[in-house]
Amino acid sequence: MSTAVKMDEEAKSKLEELQAEIKLKTGKKVTQQEILTQLIESAVDSRTEFVDSFRDGKTSLSEAEIQQFNEGKIASGVETNEVDIDDILYG
Repeated sequence: MSTAVKMDEEAKSKLEELQAEIKLKTGKKVTQQEILTQLIESAVDSRTEFVDSFRDGKTSLSEAEIQQFNEGKIASGVETNEVDIDDILYG
């Protein structure tokens, strides 16, 4: 079963360009539906990056940044609980 998807003229034009480029470079004629299906599969495979592409500005750290942060942590050997923290902060 097929469902219609509305898109503006610019998106439709880019889809047609992709379709033509695939035919030119691979010799294979593909439908726009096949292209959209492949694009969706690609987005699902890299879901986090795709979702993040809709955010305004950078909000998450890269794996390298997380590793760098974790390497900078040290353990003092002293166990601290919430009561200790409250006493230090609020007296």
